[in-house]
Amino acid sequence: MKFIWYEKDGVKQAGILSGDGTRAAAVSAVLGGKQFGDMISLIREISDGELKLLGEAAADPQKAAVFFPVSEIRILAPIERPIHDVICVGVNYRDHLEESRASSIQFKEAPKKPVYFGKRALRILGSGEKIQARPDIDEELDYEVELAVIIGKTGRDIPREKAEEYIFGYSVFNDLSSRSLQRSHVQWFRGKSLDTCTAMGPAILHKSALPFPVEVDVISRVNGEERQHSNTRLFLTDIPSLIADLSAGMTLEAGDIIATGTPAGVGMGFSPRRFMKRGDEVVCEIPQIGWLGTVSFKHLDVYKRPEHAVKIVKHRGSPARRQTRTGRTVRRSQGAPQGMPPVAQADADRPNHQT
Repeated sequence: MKFIWYEKDGVKQAGILSGDGTRAAAVSAVLGGKQFGDMISLIREISDGELKLLGEAAADPQKAAVFFPVSEIRILAPIERPIHDVICVGVNYRDHLEESRASSIQFKEAPKKPVYFGKRALRILGSGEKIQARPDIDEELDYEVELAVIIGKTGRDIPREKAEEYIFGYSVFNDLSSRSLQRSHVQWFRGKSLDTCTAMGPAILHKSALPFPVEVDVISRVNGEERQHSNTRLFLTDIPSLIADLSAGMTLEAGDIIATGTPAGVGMGFSPRRFMKRGDEVVCEIPQIGWLGTVSFKHLDVYKRPEHAVKIVKHRGSPARRQTRTGRTVRRSQGAPQGMPPVAQADADRPNHQT
């Protein structure tokens, strides 16, 4: 059973999807009018009996007149505003550990314990929403597909063998990362936490739909080209161990999100590096859950550098060049379309190769 948070006729509410994903129903319509203020409230308050009723409706939507085509709604991130920073697990696949070493992101030796960091997200993007890029701060924006674990019951000192009892479900997560910031700070918090750099969705798959421990493929594609493809069975630290370790002396609350790590194939792992650029479309997929995408740069709201950030520098014997505050100088294009904002203009000037 898949839970969604959606908007219809200006109203946001919780819903469920049919088995084939083509139809949806409001949770309140199945449960006789019971409303939940957001997905976290649903996770905290829903009963086992109500979960059973929802599961029965999703299994046979033809019998439930409350279902309607998903084309009639806008599916949002299942949790738009997390109750705490997202708990992220670093280098939890050996192949990503190796490419991180090669990219000078710490870890000369394999860590003996799980690596954790926080990711601030005032609002989580849903499938198809736009990233507001900030090339004035960091031009090395990267993608990371991950399995997100959604905690379903508050607990502390949770034994490994009881970890599944504290899980509500799973989602697809894109841990968008600013690599220059990540390298320049000892901790990763800053490079992971720019606004609009957290995406999750399209749904939360209830834990009852997957055998435990979870073994699912995690895949990312950029402009249709597969970049990452692995399976959670290759975790260095599995989900029961993560929950037991994190909850030792630290309370996990219902609604908390744990992003369990990404495999090799991120942009920084290529030579030359292949960071996201204007026009790229990124799709993250876990087949049992769905596609989180497209997170697209084609129609993104380009952040316009303030006037003081760009100045004209005259060079003797050469055309005028623009110099950004990062020190990168770009030739003023003669053939770029008129009226392009500064960032778009710089993109037009950049040679057509990956950087």
